[in-house]
Amino acid sequence: MRKLLIASLAVATLGMAACSEKSQQATENAGDAIAEDAATAGDAIARDAAVAGDKIEAGANKAADATANAARDAGNAIEGTVNAAGDAVNKAGDKIKTETEKAKAND
Repeated sequence: MRKLLIASLAVATLGMAACSEKSQQATENAGDAIAEDAATAGDAIARDAAVAGDKIEAGANKAADATANAARDAGNAIEGTVNAAGDAVNKAGDKIKTETEKAKAND
């Protein structure tokens, strides 16, 4: 009986060793697959981040251009207003001078 027990234990040990080897291989394969998936995901994230960065840069450039154009247009409008005001002041001064001369002539 003792020999039968030892033989049974030996067979069970060999079976467990074989099962353990298969489990190790399966675990290793799963680990490799996980690592590959993580690398692929990392590459995708890097690509998406680069695309997002490019879009942000393009948007910032458009905003800077729009701001520069708006500032130029505002400057032109202010210049036009100042010129018109100057012209109006000169015209008013000329009218005052003319009316003053007329008033002196009537005295």
